[in-house]
Amino acid sequence: MNLAQLLVRTAQVFADRPALYLGDQLVCDYRGLEQRVAHVGGYLRQRLHLQPGDRVGILMSNVPEYLEVLYGCWFGGLVVVPINAKLHPKEAEYILCDSGAAALFVSADLAPGMEPLLSGLPDLRAVLTPGTPEYSALYRAEALTQAAHSERDDLAWLFYTSGTTGRPKGVMLSHGNLLTMIACYIADIDMPQAQDSVIYAAPISHAAGMLNFPHVMAGAAHIVPVSAGFDPAELVELAAHRGKLSMFAAPTMVKRLVDYIEESGKGASGFKTILYGGGPMYLEDIRQALRVMGDCFAQIYGQGETPMTITALGRYHYRNTRHPRYEQRLASVGVAQSFVEVRVGDASGMPIAVGETGEVLVRGASVMMGYWNNPEATARAIRDGWLFTGDMGAMDEDGFLTLKDRSKDVIISGGSNIYPREVEEVLLQHKDVQEVSVVGRRDPEWGEVVVAFVVARRGAALHAKELDALCLCNIARFKRPKHYRFVEALPKSNYGKVLKTELRELLAAEAAAVPQKIQAVS
Repeated sequence: MNLAQLLVRTAQVFADRPALYLGDQLVCDYRGLEQRVAHVGGYLRQRLHLQPGDRVGILMSNVPEYLEVLYGCWFGGLVVVPINAKLHPKEAEYILCDSGAAALFVSADLAPGMEPLLSGLPDLRAVLTPGTPEYSALYRAEALTQAAHSERDDLAWLFYTSGTTGRPKGVMLSHGNLLTMIACYIADIDMPQAQDSVIYAAPISHAAGMLNFPHVMAGAAHIVPVSAGFDPAELVELAAHRGKLSMFAAPTMVKRLVDYIEESGKGASGFKTILYGGGPMYLEDIRQALRVMGDCFAQIYGQGETPMTITALGRYHYRNTRHPRYEQRLASVGVAQSFVEVRVGDASGMPIAVGETGEVLVRGASVMMGYWNNPEATARAIRDGWLFTGDMGAMDEDGFLTLKDRSKDVIISGGSNIYPREVEEVLLQHKDVQEVSVVGRRDPEWGEVVVAFVVARRGAALHAKELDALCLCNIARFKRPKHYRFVEALPKSNYGKVLKTELRELLAAEAAAVPQKIQAVS
């Protein structure tokens, strides 16, 4: 079934329900949203002559037009390629090129950075920016009379996630994958109602955008904040105004929201569900959140390869304070979601004993079809139907999974994944860098921050600001190291492999000492 049918049904049954807001200003009802979607689909199919299965890039900040573009593409039987708006233009260029995107939607704030690179993308037939006359022409195009037919296994969402090689890989998610994700959300997290609202305070291109589906099904309202992002004061005001407000947030966002509410004395009764994930939530932080905001939290653990669908910690477990392992459960990532199987396995994938640490594996209809044009990586990731996540964890006798480490060395900062090798490769472009190793250091605000250990070439005088400027020219700002350590040598094994564990241990030890001997970039 085509995901666009979710909107079609709601627009037929609940046409007059408010669908989309910018802040507290109504943009359109569900009848109007479906009409916009039909015009967008008609423009792409008839004016640009795109065919079912063609890819459409979406490089947009959170703007009201995001939802009409998503559903307009599906209405036309096309594949969306949502791109993180925080990426460097060169990184976005690679994704557009690799996916073979035939059209690009780019928001006004990001268009200038992309313009110099568009000539290198010969597959692009059009670049459309909301708010321009060219974009307004979409609404005048002949509307499609019905959504294209799509099978369950047809590609719907091509999501690029970086890998240990430093090159992003395209995760192929079908309509069926995402329908399973929706079923898990409704079964394990929340059943949205018509009077609810969902607000997009985190990028719609990622987990926050996935919440649109169950809320479209319920005929709930969708709110794009005027700030286009995360502003605790704005969220609290909208929650008080709207009531029954749901959102996705990284743990660092939850912490900032809770701190604001506690310090300001503002009420939190307008929030219905705050779903968090994308990084570790420290036990003390969730204790504070429950004390300040009450019973409105749920947690998910997932990956791009099985979006939002590995484990969940639902409201019941937060309420069950009398359980003898209550705090252990709060520190976990919950239990297997309803429509997937989860196990902790050894290197071959065989299950290991309760309480032992191994790799987290997941199997089910939410698991990706594979990586775009990368059968070798697909074969490594999916074996005998099981997705090998690369994350290490242990499962207790009640099925609660606690994550221990990430075998791929990914750094999660502010809910965003940062892969050390792509940062290392940029730093190694500097003529005076001999060696470099990038690791994460625990941080109370961001979860983790990036630290680069750098060995300079003999006789060279390196400065952190030089390296920072190099990073800003090649990768997204949020990926660049927050701190640089200039060292004589990196710790290595007998086989010459850099021992990142020793670097992390060094940082952990220094965190307890004063002063810290780390050179920071302002």
